[in-house]
Amino acid sequence: MEDWKKHKQPMPRQDPRVRAKNFDEVALGYTEEQAVREAERCARCKNSPCVEGCPVEIDIPGFIELIRQGEFLGAIGKIKEKNVLPAICGRVCPQEDQCEKVCVLGKKFEPVAIGRLERFVADYEVAKGEVPAPPRPAPTGKRIAVVGSGPAGVTVAADLARLGHSVTIFEAFHKAGGVLVYGIPEFRLPKAVVQREVDFVLRLGVELRLNHVVGRTITVDELFADGYDAVFIAVGAGLPRFMNIPGENYNGVYSANEFLTRSNLMKAYRFPEYDTPISRGKRVAVVGGGNVAMDAARTALRLGAEHVYNVYRRSRQEMPAREEEIVNAIEEGIDVQFLTNPVRILADDAGWVRAIECVKMRLGEPDDSGRRRPIPMEGSEHTIDVDVAVMAIGNGANPLLPSATPGLETNKWGNIVADEETGETSMEGVYAGGDIVTGSATVILAMGAGRKSARAIHDYVMGSGR
Repeated sequence: MEDWKKHKQPMPRQDPRVRAKNFDEVALGYTEEQAVREAERCARCKNSPCVEGCPVEIDIPGFIELIRQGEFLGAIGKIKEKNVLPAICGRVCPQEDQCEKVCVLGKKFEPVAIGRLERFVADYEVAKGEVPAPPRPAPTGKRIAVVGSGPAGVTVAADLARLGHSVTIFEAFHKAGGVLVYGIPEFRLPKAVVQREVDFVLRLGVELRLNHVVGRTITVDELFADGYDAVFIAVGAGLPRFMNIPGENYNGVYSANEFLTRSNLMKAYRFPEYDTPISRGKRVAVVGGGNVAMDAARTALRLGAEHVYNVYRRSRQEMPAREEEIVNAIEEGIDVQFLTNPVRILADDAGWVRAIECVKMRLGEPDDSGRRRPIPMEGSEHTIDVDVAVMAIGNGANPLLPSATPGLETNKWGNIVADEETGETSMEGVYAGGDIVTGSATVILAMGAGRKSARAIHDYVMGSGR
């Protein structure tokens, strides 16, 4: 095999020294020539394991072949048969753990850069002008309410609209997109890209109602009373978790959820145009090792921090964040403190964070997650001077809607209990999917749940219904 076919086409990116000081997108995207060359790496194998690795069942070999032929608009059309958020998925989905993980070429060399190609054709379509919306089918007369406009909610809404149903999305925030807008920073997923994808879904005939908190503004029972035939719940996992260590209530301690929401929805990333109430620390510690921790650390850097520590209790090998996000963070100057765990937060006399006390860890035998369990090392206590601490150790289920919906079964973690294949819950006509069911997961898995539920909801409302 020719040497160039063994490796992915490199993704053009901003220089680390430049991008660490701005909120512009880090990855710049392929050129037409790079995209065609990458598409030519595809082995066009017969069994296409990449399709099985895709939660939304995209015809991956089909769209890559169209790119190889230079049929870029045909390629995006092929993707949109299954995925209404290609520009988003091409940027933030963990293809390395899904479609690219099972790529035949990846057995010996680097897999085909499926995500980068998906992003390329999505951006190409926009660059060429107005994105056409498919013709609307004949209306069925059925009405479905979707609670939440994140990836699961938007996917189920689009699929149901394409089947002729009247769909209304109820969103608690003043912007649509859910975690895509409040949780993922501008430099990784621009707000304009999310808005573009949401606009496409609205052009399918979906209605969007912002500032509607289902469970407070209106209840699930009231939605049925208003004439909806089914309800899909996709409110995400927005309840922050903390370590429950001394000092977490001091000023300057944030959950990553709050820190990123203030930056993203309240536009701290456009300072000084928007003077968002957020602590711009000079020395910031972000605790955790996932994508959210990387996002928070890199956001703190761009908000003006002189030194950002990422404190993680395991080693680089166990870090759950995407490899490219870890590399980007380290290139930008994030100081990753591996095998380190906070045990206490210290404050000054006014109650503002001044340091975190940590211990060093060693790795023992694997725990339930399959990763080696971190064990504190006696006598390794030390402090790190910081003025802001961000806890990025995961989120729990949003409790508001389930607590206001009698008869909706939840598990011990507060997640809604739903059938894995259909999204059916304990309440007739009520379906659920995404992080409110699974706990914090990926964009594409939430979309996959939305796709499965759309089929089940269609069958339900076109059958006997309620």
